[in-house]
Amino acid sequence: MISLAQALLSGVLVGGVYGLLSIGFSLAFGVMRIVNFAHGDVFMLGGLFSWAVLQDLFGGPISNNYGVLTGGMLIAAFVVAFMVAMASCGVVGFVIERFAYRPLRGAPKLAPMVTAIGVSFIIENATLVWQIGTNNGSITYPSLINPEFIHVLGLNVSNKSIIVFIAAPVLMVALVYLVGSTRIGKAMRATAQDPEAARMMGIDINRVISFTFVVGSILAGAAGVIYGLYYNSIDYSVGFLAGLKAFTAAVLGGIGNIRGAMLGGLLVGEVEALVSAIDAGQGVGLQWAEPAVFAVLMCVLVFRPTGLLGAQVVDKA
Repeated sequence: MISLAQALLSGVLVGGVYGLLSIGFSLAFGVMRIVNFAHGDVFMLGGLFSWAVLQDLFGGPISNNYGVLTGGMLIAAFVVAFMVAMASCGVVGFVIERFAYRPLRGAPKLAPMVTAIGVSFIIENATLVWQIGTNNGSITYPSLINPEFIHVLGLNVSNKSIIVFIAAPVLMVALVYLVGSTRIGKAMRATAQDPEAARMMGIDINRVISFTFVVGSILAGAAGVIYGLYYNSIDYSVGFLAGLKAFTAAVLGGIGNIRGAMLGGLLVGEVEALVSAIDAGQGVGLQWAEPAVFAVLMCVLVFRPTGLLGAQVVDKA
């Protein structure tokens, strides 16, 4: 029972990262009806940008103490890492929407999808070239805090897990408030419901769509920092698989549905963690974790083609 509970806890942590990522897919699909396959690579850039600024500003302390900081320096490092990653990824999201997707807004639906795949490959390969050229083939992300475990009801909860428990729900709640209770959120919902009607009501469609991509990319940047802190590594290739699982989570919960994206992320994380825990010593479960995630997706879609909570874009503004 303890092992099962430990696996469930691990699934919540991983699912929190997938949930933040899947929200970006749902936002882009809800407003523009496109699947932004480059979103996972924006997540990777978030981890990379934060790693770079940490090395630049705190390189001495984190290298001398194996990535560990304390006191005010630790708080400053957390704030800087998140702020730089979120701001930088927001800019990347804006650039991608403005120069890759906006010119194709009236094109057939296949064109933006192919473009998204192309943008993903460009980001991945540019990062790979940079890693090879700078001899950063394997990047170790600093822990920033000394890894310790807290024993709660027989479970081992790492102090790094607390970062996920705090950051993911706070960001998700903030997004729900933004979309549901603010003026720009109403504009986003109106644009998703009927772009032409929203335009006639005086809403700047271009600004709203750009803002949507920026918000989704900001969440991806935060998820990249969380991933780096939790797994202590970042690499050009992590965005592809994480993005694929996050897209799976968005479809599982109901594409275009923010709460569905959160639920889908948690379910994907739980399935992955539970299957990985099967005969973990021999690595048997780990080999089947990813196929199990997609098998669950297919089973759900057979009975619920629109996802668990329904493919809901937004309510009328």
